[in-house]
Amino acid sequence: MNVKHLNQAELADRWGVSQRTLERWRAIGWGPCFLKMGGRVVYRLEDIEAYEIRHMRASTSEAATQAQIGGVA
Repeated sequence: MNVKHLNQAELADRWGVSQRTLERWRAIGWGPCFLKMGGRVVYRLEDIEAYEIRHMRASTSEAATQAQIGGVA
């Protein structure tokens, strides 16, 4: 089993957001699932990709589901 993980800095770079944004999203329950081990936060690549797929839209007028608005789809 070879599970790939990204740390906070790597995910921030991938999405073009600040690390502080990811910290804020974790605090309010948005964003992909994460693991916290000994104060270190990592994200499984499969969870990141699933989150990205759930938030894909064909247009800006396409409505998000209530779960997606809260960040936990």
